[in-house]
Amino acid sequence: MFNLIKTLAVMLFLMAAVKLNATPLIVATEGDYPPFSYFDEAGNLSGFDVDIAHALCEAMQRECEVIAVPWVDLLDRLEAGDFQMIVASMAETTERKKRALFTDYYYRSQTSFVGDSRRFIAVSPDALVGRILSAGRDSIQADFLMERYSSSTILLTDNLIESFDLLVAGEVDLVLTDSINSLDFLRSTEGAHFDFISEPLIDPILKSEAHIAVTLGDIELVKAINNAIIDIRLSGIYDQINRRYVPFSIY
Repeated sequence: MFNLIKTLAVMLFLMAAVKLNATPLIVATEGDYPPFSYFDEAGNLSGFDVDIAHALCEAMQRECEVIAVPWVDLLDRLEAGDFQMIVASMAETTERKKRALFTDYYYRSQTSFVGDSRRFIAVSPDALVGRILSAGRDSIQADFLMERYSSSTILLTDNLIESFDLLVAGEVDLVLTDSINSLDFLRSTEGAHFDFISEPLIDPILKSEAHIAVTLGDIELVKAINNAIIDIRLSGIYDQINRRYVPFSIY
């Protein structure tokens, strides 16, 4: 009798595990952050983050649906239970760790000012007194500008595309952003007259590593994603995705 009960308990546990793994993961990304996430000409959600999300789900043997969510709503909606993962080039900060768990990093990048190199050479706080600087709202770049450039006018936007539009229109002097994210803009017709200003910035506020955010408390999912990151690195899938969007390694 005891063995029968034990067997039934094991079977119920296995059935629960199978059911859990069969449940599709809802994964959120931004959608306005090329080459990491954007809508292509056919209206499909595309980009490095989107492909990485699908690759991780496949490595975990989980079905997943990747959706676009405005950057400013990502953490709020994660906490509300609208999705279980955020793959959106998110840095791990002290404040964000209060709202989500974070995996190991899945790529690294640097932060730079973008603007007209004919007008700007130095980008120190003293050199940019009174200038209008822009960054995406709720980003580490926004935190950096608010903390270090208090004598400049800081204009925050809902996404980076808006910041670049303001730069092209002459409404801001410089945009502070992820260097990789600037590549598409700098290669575009609109961005032809702009360039990186100075070397990438080094500061404790400007985290260089991007992580995947997971619902607070879901330690098992974090472990599964960390293992999946290793799997896609070893299999070469990660490098294939990397080369699809960026001509150099960003791991």
